[in-house]
Amino acid sequence: MRNRRREIFEEPGYWQSYSDMMAALLLIFILLIAITLFVYRQKRTDLEEAQLQLNSTRQELENSEAELRNSIKELEEAYARATMTEDELAAAYRQIDEARAELASTRSQLQDIVGIKTDIIGELQTRFDNSSMKVDAQTGTITFSSDVLFRYNSATLTPESKETLQEIIPMYLGVLLQDSFRPYISEIIIEGHTDTDGDYQSNMTLSYGRANSVAKFCLDGDNGLTQAQIAQLQEMLTVNGRSFSVPIYKASGDVDMAASRRVEIKFRLREDEMIEKITEVLEREEKAPQDENAGLDWEE
Repeated sequence: MRNRRREIFEEPGYWQSYSDMMAALLLIFILLIAITLFVYRQKRTDLEEAQLQLNSTRQELENSEAELRNSIKELEEAYARATMTEDELAAAYRQIDEARAELASTRSQLQDIVGIKTDIIGELQTRFDNSSMKVDAQTGTITFSSDVLFRYNSATLTPESKETLQEIIPMYLGVLLQDSFRPYISEIIIEGHTDTDGDYQSNMTLSYGRANSVAKFCLDGDNGLTQAQIAQLQEMLTVNGRSFSVPIYKASGDVDMAASRRVEIKFRLREDEMIEKITEVLEREEKAPQDENAGLDWEE
């Protein structure tokens, strides 16, 4: 009986071991779940960090690509500027060569014109060698005293003055209008001057009237010039009145009243146009070395 009771009381030990085993398995299962969750969270964190790093790397790559595109664009622009600079430099060298050639040609033409002026003045002096009328050795101008050509305060030629002009005009204009000199002469000028007595305007009227009277005589068919010469003279003749703006002075510094009353006949060569042309060429010639130096600096 006693042994029976002992067996009854010992049976629950089996169930207790089973229960402990199940608890242990449950604990292991919970531990596995916890480890799995931890590993999952760690992997997720690592994945998020990798994603952030990837995004950062992608942004850096995009920035690098943008910088590369900008660098390529700047390089292309620099190349285009370099090409343009080479073209401009070549054009500048061509302009320098052209300017130098033009300068040489212009200098040669100017020397020819200076020689022509010397020849004209020389021939005029030869023509007037035996005349009381003198030719200015520097300008080729001849000067008539107004007291010889006109009466006091008059612009009408006297009969005696017409005889003087008829002798002088064909000699002077005949030289200027000959074929060898005419192409170089741009203008023949008849210019009247007065003394300083009276007001400027009245003297201007008188000086122009006297110059115009001489001009009319030069264009008259009875003055000794041919009709062909008169026609040429009409295209080249200019009449000016200067009043007392250009008086003649004595050695003492006083105005020479008698010498100031005069009519001058002069000529102007095409040298004025030539001088303007030479000035323009010289300005380009002065600028050319600067352009050349700029090109050399660029090449270096």
